[in-house]
Amino acid sequence: MSLPLISLTPSGPTAQRRTLLARRIRLLVAATITYNAIEAVVAISSGAAANSTALLGFGLDSIIEISSAAAVAWQFAAHDPEAREKIALRIIAFSFFALAAYVTVESVRALLGGGEARHSSVGLVLAAASLAVMPALSWAQRRTGRELGSRTAVADSKQTLLCTYLSAVLLAGLAVNILFGWSWADPAAALVIAAVAVKEGREAWRGDTCCTPSQRSAAAPADHCQDGCCASAPPS
Repeated sequence: MSLPLISLTPSGPTAQRRTLLARRIRLLVAATITYNAIEAVVAISSGAAANSTALLGFGLDSIIEISSAAAVAWQFAAHDPEAREKIALRIIAFSFFALAAYVTVESVRALLGGGEARHSSVGLVLAAASLAVMPALSWAQRRTGRELGSRTAVADSKQTLLCTYLSAVLLAGLAVNILFGWSWADPAAALVIAAVAVKEGREAWRGDTCCTPSQRSAAAPADHCQDGCCASAPPS
């Protein structure tokens, strides 16, 4: 005699845990906005002084990162954050597209001889600091967002991670320019970052960042979710 199979539906975080996670996301967003505001001021001012397209683009990325984090803050300020999720995702997607457009235009202009950047010690220090800070912020927000099932928190964590890539590109570009005088290295690498930004923007627009707890139980079996984000289920 066989017993009937009981379908077990994976449950999401408890209400108390969700409240804690939402509070944690708000704190991470506040930290991200504060750091990026400082980063934007330093990058834009030093970029203007050194005529550095890379530094100016990095400063603009900081402003876009603020808009992305603000979208998440706006969502989680509501009584029902999920009701604002789609609009917040659109804001984050547009921020990715705007960043990709700016980086592409400025990189092409620099490659075509739009001006040679001077050395910037402030830029080197800023890029190194961001390379250390941004991965930690991105990891914390992505982990919290996945546990909570928040697409916007995960999408914003990708924006922060993209800032890490830009920090590495900026650091390498400024260093190579100082050491070897290869002014083309920075804009060439930045074009790769622009392509990544377009990819992340498309994912945010489609909402392909992370499944909510209800979607994990309804749309995808538990064994097709990795780290809280859903992979495509195989065809039946």
